[in-house]
Amino acid sequence: MPQNVAEWIEQSRADVFFETSSLDPQTGQPATQHLMAALQHGAHAITANKGPVVHAYEALNALARERDKKFLCESTVMDGVPIFSLFPFGLPAAELRGFSGVLNSTTNVVLTEVEKGLSFDDAVRRAQALGIAETDPANDLDGWDSAVKVVALTTVLMGIPVQLEQVQRTGIRELSEEKIRSARAAGCATSWCAARRGAAPGLIAWCSRNCCWRRSAGQSGRNKFSDSFRPGCVRVVAGGAQSGSGCDCLRIVGGFSSRVRPLN
Repeated sequence: MPQNVAEWIEQSRADVFFETSSLDPQTGQPATQHLMAALQHGAHAITANKGPVVHAYEALNALARERDKKFLCESTVMDGVPIFSLFPFGLPAAELRGFSGVLNSTTNVVLTEVEKGLSFDDAVRRAQALGIAETDPANDLDGWDSAVKVVALTTVLMGIPVQLEQVQRTGIRELSEEKIRSARAAGCATSWCAARRGAAPGLIAWCSRNCCWRRSAGQSGRNKFSDSFRPGCVRVVAGGAQSGSGCDCLRIVGGFSSRVRPLN
């Protein structure tokens, strides 16, 4: 019996390895070790975990190139929306200069439920019942998930090495329920926004509270991401979509053959 991931990969002789373990924002482990082991043993590596992108993106890409394999991470931000594929494949002449948007679904659902009258704790339980919030929602509520996504987007799409500690991060636990409801009554929606401005490595990105905009009728403001780049501007609205990891796998399979071959 295999005693660790490296032994399992060696014995299974996998062609493609999917990494979907829980996020550790501080270290990116054990996901990074799993991906390194997969590439070392000759498997393509796909991750839905943001940690390895934040802490070891260049190292994983270098190893993938050395082993003539692919390291792909489409599901790490916005899941099925091809945000990482958008620029190199769809907008190759564009230069991303900044971004801002709602990058965390849990905080958005919690704030929406508080607007409707639930207490903060009940709103969290509602998000968990809907399958949006995790059993331990601390990474979402304390801003870690959004901060990690800011670093991932800056690293991959802007080519700027950013450390997690450079992101000014706050959570939503300290927000007043009364203030959230008052903003809604005034026609605004309190949303948790993440942003990055400018291309200089020293500039700091942020995940901030009390970022409000006026909603039009029937618009929830959920899962919006806007990009500013040369020569124009695009906004991608994310809804239910196919898995980004599945799309990554199809990209790899497409590299093998124009048709998916049977497993045998």
